[in-house]
Amino acid sequence: MLNAALIVFRETLEAALIIGIVAAATRQIPRRGLWISLGVVLGLGGAVVIASLAGEIGQWANGMGHDLFNAGVLAVAVVMLAWHNIWMAGHGRQLASDARNLGSSAAKGELAISAVTVAVALTVLREGSETVLFFFGIFAGAQVTVLSLAEGAALGLLGGAIAGVLIYRGLMRIPVRHFFTVTAWLLLFVAAGMAAQLAQILIQADLLPPIVQPLWDTSSLVPPDSSLGTLLHALVGYEAQPSATQVVFAGLVIVGVFVASRRARRSH
Repeated sequence: MLNAALIVFRETLEAALIIGIVAAATRQIPRRGLWISLGVVLGLGGAVVIASLAGEIGQWANGMGHDLFNAGVLAVAVVMLAWHNIWMAGHGRQLASDARNLGSSAAKGELAISAVTVAVALTVLREGSETVLFFFGIFAGAQVTVLSLAEGAALGLLGGAIAGVLIYRGLMRIPVRHFFTVTAWLLLFVAAGMAAQLAQILIQADLLPPIVQPLWDTSSLVPPDSSLGTLLHALVGYEAQPSATQVVFAGLVIVGVFVASRRARRSH
């Protein structure tokens, strides 16, 4: 039960933090709740399908199917979050000023929120399918009952959801003049963390070299299995011993989105 609770808590926390951040970042967009809910539903449905096809997927590319699938999911999610950040940099102020005009605001907002829907769906899909696969492993390797797994899953789901709600409520208290800046930076670091995880998956699949492994070691300062380490991993993809390749991937996303956002802001 405890293993199930910890697994579900960690996976739910990662998804809930991203959902909470994007929900706060899009608070000026009409019907954003519907779009985000659609992303969650699509992600859950996709997770069930992926879990049911786990065996077949695992056989792809000489047994590297799961790695390549996760890499593809992360790559698309990074692109969607980056595009949303760049779009909001150019249209955020105008969208906020048009909030009274629902027709104009909705038409503009749905362009940005559609990318968020895809990112949320892919996040839920990845975390949900990983959870199901972990459960299969626990069930096959230990003497546990379905009831104990269900109880642990419910406890972990509740804990992760509460953490996501607290993050969302905290973000909503930020003054409006600083709000878009804070949420934009949070989304940027979320995307960078996903890029670093993408690099790690490609390294494990021997598709990329690690270059320098590790580039640094902060496990004595922030252990990866600690509460803070778990939170930072869920929020920004924290790794105590990252390779230089992971740092390069994250850095390219940060610099690229930052530069593109500044250009978009100036052009509008």
